[in-house]
Amino acid sequence: MSKSKIIALTALISLVFGMTVIDNAFGAKKVLIKLQNAFPKALPIGVTWWAEQLKEVSQGDIAIKIYEPGELVGPFEILDAVSSGKVDAGYVGDGFFADKIPAVQVFSTIPFGPEADEYMAWYYHGNGAKLHQWAYDQAGFNVKVIPVVMVVPETSGWFKKPVESVGDLKGMKMRFYGLGGQVMQKLGMSVTVMPAGELFAALEKGVIDATEFSMPTLDHMLGFYKIAKYNYFPGWHQQATIMPVYINKDKWNAMSKTQQKMIELACMASITNSIAQGEATQGAVIKENVQERGVRNMYWSKEMLQAFKKAWEEVAAEQCAKDLVFKKCFEDLQAFRAEYKYWQNLGFLPRNCK
Repeated sequence: MSKSKIIALTALISLVFGMTVIDNAFGAKKVLIKLQNAFPKALPIGVTWWAEQLKEVSQGDIAIKIYEPGELVGPFEILDAVSSGKVDAGYVGDGFFADKIPAVQVFSTIPFGPEADEYMAWYYHGNGAKLHQWAYDQAGFNVKVIPVVMVVPETSGWFKKPVESVGDLKGMKMRFYGLGGQVMQKLGMSVTVMPAGELFAALEKGVIDATEFSMPTLDHMLGFYKIAKYNYFPGWHQQATIMPVYINKDKWNAMSKTQQKMIELACMASITNSIAQGEATQGAVIKENVQERGVRNMYWSKEMLQAFKKAWEEVAAEQCAKDLVFKKCFEDLQAFRAEYKYWQNLGFLPRNCK
């Protein structure tokens, strides 16, 4: 072979190799992810911001098509649909699947903490992320789970009349999410979990007597203040809430490593954005509720908070006794929190100094 041919062949090999590197790095095979949303896209702090940023940073290599609730499958069907491949991905809280995998509630929200910063510390720099994926894997679900939104403290609920004692809760029907719902059941309430789109009608028609859903900004958009004028704080049941995106594992594994990394980093960016947005927007709505909508902001008494905490400790012990996977995940979080407390007690101003 002549020298010129050797040079030409070498150049061709280099070009092909270079194109392969570019293809692997930037994903010449574009990825379309069809995602079933459990919440209306109009509600802030969802997956829309994440999808938009991901499309931009990937230069269109990764596109997320978001479907409104129920377009492909219902909110409670999302996990099974993603696992089977019927749907590429889904966005919904882990607490929706407590009946299938009790342990995943540990990665959703914990009554009486942790708050967002501590939760992220455990998730990203403790064993949280590893245990979260393990909980779904050991239960046989074919999903990749990645946190995409962190909801800052929620209100404790909207009531049609004041709640002055635990006795006032007995027999009341209320929409209540996650482990906090089990606390309320222990205190005599009848608890159900409903998707966002059903709550106003259920409250209006008396199907439920009270409801909690999320932060004041989201609760406002659902119009609870039109029916229930007593909004209780603090959200002891949800001081911070992790909201994950589920991606079918076969879909995930078919992506390039760079595409996977882009998705993971975009999720982390979305977590940061959701916390910042959540913290920035609540005050104005709380003020408007009082000044323009006749809402009364109520703060639970020390006695009521003690009752909630005592019931929560009983629920946590029962869950650990019933489910070894829950026990392993919860105890790991508790061990992290015990060590974190050294920093928490010394590094931050006490509440009465803020």
